[in-house]
Amino acid sequence: MNVENFGASERLVNAAYVRQGAQGRCAHELRLRVLLEQGKCPEDGWDESTIELFLHELAIMDSNNFLGNCGVGEREGRVASGMVARRHYRLIHGIGRSGDISAVQPKAAGSSLLNKLTNSVVLDIIKLAGVRTVTNCFVVPMATGMSLTLCFLTLRHKRPKAKYIIWPRIDQKSCFKSMITAGFEPVVIENVLEGDELRTDVKAVEAKIQDLGAENVLCVHSTTSCFAPRVPDRLEELSVICSNYDIPHIVNNAYGIQSSKCMHLIQQGARVGRIDAFIQSLDKNFMVPVGGAIIAGFSDSFIQDISKMYPGRASASPSLDVLITLLSLGESGYRQLLKERKEMFSYLSGQLRKLAEVYNERLLNTPHNPISLAMSLENLDKHSDMAVTQLGSMLFTRQVSGARVVPLGSLQTVNNYTFKGFMSHTNNYPCAYLNAASAIGMKKQDVDLFLKRLDKCMKTFRKEKSNGKDVPEMDNCTKHTSVGETED
Repeated sequence: MNVENFGASERLVNAAYVRQGAQGRCAHELRLRVLLEQGKCPEDGWDESTIELFLHELAIMDSNNFLGNCGVGEREGRVASGMVARRHYRLIHGIGRSGDISAVQPKAAGSSLLNKLTNSVVLDIIKLAGVRTVTNCFVVPMATGMSLTLCFLTLRHKRPKAKYIIWPRIDQKSCFKSMITAGFEPVVIENVLEGDELRTDVKAVEAKIQDLGAENVLCVHSTTSCFAPRVPDRLEELSVICSNYDIPHIVNNAYGIQSSKCMHLIQQGARVGRIDAFIQSLDKNFMVPVGGAIIAGFSDSFIQDISKMYPGRASASPSLDVLITLLSLGESGYRQLLKERKEMFSYLSGQLRKLAEVYNERLLNTPHNPISLAMSLENLDKHSDMAVTQLGSMLFTRQVSGARVVPLGSLQTVNNYTFKGFMSHTNNYPCAYLNAASAIGMKKQDVDLFLKRLDKCMKTFRKEKSNGKDVPEMDNCTKHTSVGETED
């Protein structure tokens, strides 16, 4: 209520009580004003009542919620179900206009404000996470793969002769398909084995650029967050190469915001060379539903070009989800989540190492991977030809999600490209292994329960071997070599 309404209330309720209520309202409005003035994530998280008040204030600024609105167009924010309207806080118009996903809608001042604030708050969080010189970003209602495609399509207009994308191999389908969908030919650069780690073959990247001709290369498509034993690409070296040959550089940073090491690599790459854009998922980094990503970069004009490439308006749901989440957490809450993730990585690493030793396996030495770990299954693989895939099935039926069991020699065809040793990021990795990751939001009880169930599965193999049998019981389940394989 405004001042006049509070004054009128004093005729009905004791003036002292009304003034006290007005002061309470002012406390909420002060938070809103600071957010609007600064455009940054609040230091401390907001309570739900403040967030709901804010969303209500935004919603009543949209034309579909005007009391006297008379809509005669084809898109007037009409919603048949009240449940759907409540689910979206009556912010129905979405974001952007037909020519630019970041543009302001005349009929939807509230939704447009939501969009601008979300992008500003997310930019603040990216800087907090370690990429301090980032200049612009926007939330796009597509997952990481399609967001990468949008970046490649934008580059097409800047490099019309180019038809190749140089891609240090990472065995994950959506990032590979993002290049195919955009109409380009991926040039796969195999990784090199250094100890247990699979690392970027920088010399092979430069040699391929020279072989193809720099003008024929659309960009280098590198990766930070990945499954061990692959580790983040050598972004500094790749960025220098891209700068020297005047080739764009797009980084797949899918779940890298939660890792200070991944963010440091991006910051350093931009400092010493060239990074045009880096893309990250909302669900993996901020614990919101799947369906959104952040496209960020160091050139305002290029990020704006990408936003203008998006055809039509877009759903506001991903922007709404991440804004609510960050206002709830505040900077302090998000910092705490990042701190806990690092602690869980150390805990998971130590406990998985102990378990591996019990079964004469080992935790692979991958110090450059800050999120994912891998435990060898070399001796289990010797147990029988099917033992490794059996382990995947057993974990799956025991409700272990997110782990990946990687056998030797798997073949996978993706869009007519055949990968040997698929999921291991190389043609011939020395051993089969199991992946586990410490991602944001993981708790100690998650680690303990995973290790308990993994231990139980491994004991089954040991017991079956001692009884002279080749393989354990299947628990009447379907074979699963990957448990909860990530698709973005």
